[in-house]
Amino acid sequence: MKDLERVGSVVAENAVLVGVLLPNRNYGLDPLEELTGLAETAGARLVGQMTQRRETPDMTTYLGSGKVEELRTLCEATDADLIIFDNDLSPAQTRNLEKATDRKVIDRTELILDIFAHRAQTHEARLAVELAQLQYSLPRLKRMWTHLERIQGGIGMVGPGEKQLEVDRRLVEKRIHDLQTEIDAIQQRKERQVASRSDRLTVSLVGYTNAGKSTLLNRLTGASVLAKDMLFATLDTRTRRWQLPGWGPVLLSDTVGFIRDLPHHLIASFKATLEEARQAHLLLHVADASSPMAFEQISAVYRVLEELDVQAKDTLLVLNKIDAVPDKMQLDALLDRYPQAIGISARSGLGIDRLSEAVSDALSHGFLDLDVEADVADGKLLAYLAANGEVLSKQFTESHVIVHCRVPQKHLGRIRESARHVRPHHNGVGHPNLGMIPGDTTVHDVA
Repeated sequence: MKDLERVGSVVAENAVLVGVLLPNRNYGLDPLEELTGLAETAGARLVGQMTQRRETPDMTTYLGSGKVEELRTLCEATDADLIIFDNDLSPAQTRNLEKATDRKVIDRTELILDIFAHRAQTHEARLAVELAQLQYSLPRLKRMWTHLERIQGGIGMVGPGEKQLEVDRRLVEKRIHDLQTEIDAIQQRKERQVASRSDRLTVSLVGYTNAGKSTLLNRLTGASVLAKDMLFATLDTRTRRWQLPGWGPVLLSDTVGFIRDLPHHLIASFKATLEEARQAHLLLHVADASSPMAFEQISAVYRVLEELDVQAKDTLLVLNKIDAVPDKMQLDALLDRYPQAIGISARSGLGIDRLSEAVSDALSHGFLDLDVEADVADGKLLAYLAANGEVLSKQFTESHVIVHCRVPQKHLGRIRESARHVRPHHNGVGHPNLGMIPGDTTVHDVA
């Protein structure tokens, strides 16, 4: 096998892509399209590819024996250094394939981990990626370590001593424990940080990688975060202030993109980074409507949300890039499947006004749009309204003030105790009334 210094890295290596197509799954017209994007993102030079349809993977080499020989021939003909599978391989399957082809073999998970390792910028993201890599590597030490047969003696070592593999295993396990402890501390700190903003409404962007979440964040908030046409351009959560028309300021967060078969270790490691999404009042699920695999990508995101235990959270499906959909029938099919979805183009601004209205309506659940009449001198009530809701306008008379405000329903009892009058706001301007006061459809007078 060629001596390649960086195990797990595909930078500047000639790569052959391989996919085993299993039943009951839609692979689209180009079953290796996504793997191609991942490999190019990682820096590989693509020199060949092959696929095989099978009912079940071969237990020994995942591919059938005939295909393994065909793969070996292809690698020799293309001078390939590396074979990348679009499937997850067991350590034994990887070892057998490397022996049969005399090439390094990595699977889909290892490729994704490599991309994350190169893209991680913050300390938190680097810790998460390192933890996921070590958890992936632990059962694969026999393949990755080349010094397996060295014997190390020392105090407490009886007989022939301990194989270097066991030393390495213990070192890896200790590092995993240390990383997990540090990430747990970050998780707790992140939870406190997000909880401290509980008085602010938060909206989180989630979705498949490269669906346009960062472009949408820039469009809605005027921010200038990195937004590139590449997989996993964003690994760290960014939060910006969004002045939502007809509502007021909310916090909008961009998160790491999801992908089909996202490694479980990676999801677990990035839970701290995804805390914004877990605690958000509303999720905007951004999907690439122009992708031929849009249905599968939407389903993949819902599966990851379920794994994060946030599948029950209020979610709006946003179909982005509608101006790039090659066939109108494709967009119609998406809207038939998801009739409540909102079509937009984050790049051009098409549909953004409708999206803003839909977000306002969704955030209205649990809030009341009220006119609260109070004494001008009642500074305590006015301060309470400002601290616990959003004051939209004030009208003063000689003795009282009418405050038009939007407040969470849970504060209604406290407001009623102090106000002269509390009534639903009706003026036909701005955001529509958010519902009558529960249990009270008439003017409430406590004076």
